[in-house]
Parts: sequence; C-alpha cells; structure tokens
Amino acid sequence: MRTRPAVSIVSLLRTEGGIARTQRIASRGGSAHRIARAVAGGAVLRPRRGWLALPDADPELLFAVSHGVVLSCVSEAARLGLWTIAPDRKHVAASGAARADAPECTVHWGTPVLPRGPGILADPIQNVLQFVAACRPFEEALVVWESALNRGMVDLLRLRSLPFTGEAKRLAEVSRPYADSGLESLVMSRLRWLRVRLVPQAHLFGHRVDLLIGDRLVLQIDGATHTGAQRDADNAFDARLRLRGYHVIRVGYAQVMDDWHEVQLLIMEAVAQGLHLAPVPSRIGSR
Repeated sequence: MRTRPAVSIVSLLRTEGGIARTQRIASRGGSAHRIARAVAGGAVLRPRRGWLALPDADPELLFAVSHGVVLSCVSEAARLGLWTIAPDRKHVAASGAARADAPECTVHWGTPVLPRGPGILADPIQNVLQFVAACRPFEEALVVWESALNRGMVDLLRLRSLPFTGEAKRLAEVSRPYADSGLESLVMSRLRWLRVRLVPQAHLFGHRVDLLIGDRLVLQIDGATHTGAQRDADNAFDARLRLRGYHVIRVGYAQVMDDWHEVQLLIMEAVAQGLHLAPVPSRIGSR
C-alpha cells in the first residue's frame, strides 16, 4: 500500500497565509524533524517561540508575531485599505496576558468587543473600529468607520448590535455608508450644524455629485489626484448643472484638510443668499 508523500512545511505555511503557530503546522502533518530541517535550510523562519513563517510572509504580520502584539487601530485600518489620516506611529493591540514588546508603538490594552482567538495577528474590523474610536479624534475616527461601511467590510445594523461604549457607541449611531471618500465624511460631519438637507452621492441628470445641500447647492470634492480627462469631464458637468439652475462649489483635498474655514465660508455665504433653495414657481395669471 502506497503512502501519500509528505506535504512540505513551506506548502503548509502557504496555505496558512505564510505564518502560523508551530502547533498548527504539526497538527496538519508537519513533523518536528521536517520543521527543523526547513528552518535549518533557511526555507522557514522562527520569528518567535512557537511560531513559523516564510521569509516572504507579510512583514506587518511578522512584526506582530515578533513583538507579541495584534495589528489594530489606525495601522490595521490603513493595511485594510481604509481611508485614514496617517498616524504618527504604528498602532497595535495586546491582551493582558500577552508579552508585548513594542516600545515604538502605541499599544492598546483594552478588552476587544470581539474576543480574539488563539493565533490571531490582526484584529477583525469590529475591533479595529472600536480602538480607532477610543484613540483618534471624532472626525478622524468617523472617516475610518464610514470608509469601512462604504467598502462593505461591515454591516451597519450588525455593527450597532455590538456592545460598544463611549465614542464607539456614538460613532455607530452617526456613521453612514454613503460617503465615497474620507473627504466626503469629513465634510458631512462639519456641515451637520447647518441644519439643511445634506444628500451625499446624490444623482442629478445621470451623474452623481459628492454632496447636494438643500435643493440646488452642489459641493464637489476633488481628491489629491484629480487631473486630466476626469477633471475636464467634471468641469463640463459643472457647467451643465449651472445652466439648469444649480450653484456649484468645487474644492480640492488641500482646501478641505488645510483651509476648511474658507470652504465653510463659501458654503455659508451660498446658503445665506438662498442658493441652496429651489426657485419658487411663479403663478401664471396672477396680478
């Protein structure tokens, strides 16, 4: 009777994402002898006692296992591709029982809203949002939360069912999945005090606009790389909106991030002039 050829330690690690506990590899058929041989030959690393990794494993995961921490907060949010404002240092999490050794990092020791299973190196999105809420200013945290919702990484109703407290509970109540970018989230948050209707990603004449304020005031927000053909097309659409009676304000990344007071003043003046209101229809035949 033929026996199956032994699966290589490298192959087993590939199926585990490039890094795993030694116990996990052993349970899948990796003998201590083959593990030792793979390590001695340089095909496999031991980043920490009880762990194995491939040399080309995700460097962020290698960092986590080497320092006894879990990737979380804004650092993990950025790693997931969410819209973030760059933090000053790496943010990680650790449990009370962990031997965390990350002196150049911000380490979050709080109890996560979702329990971490053994061998977890990166927090699930719910825990990431929880630590972002506790760590960052409200507006910055809102950007991350709404980016996660917009990308479908988490469902709003399920998010609100979790036992969040403090700022995380507040963010779960006010976050919306409609903003198409972090800039739009910031702008929506900063304009809620106006107490006029704000419709993000409103559809007008077959196109989406970033924000419709009231009935007729359109705010368009350009990203940092808004150039070329896209810019020409957007300018042409702005012109069509104006011909149809809409007032368009177009601002860029630097204006929102660095000169918000000027942007807000433009919007306030437009609202004060009634440019956000639809014209009152005239009465035909009235004297």
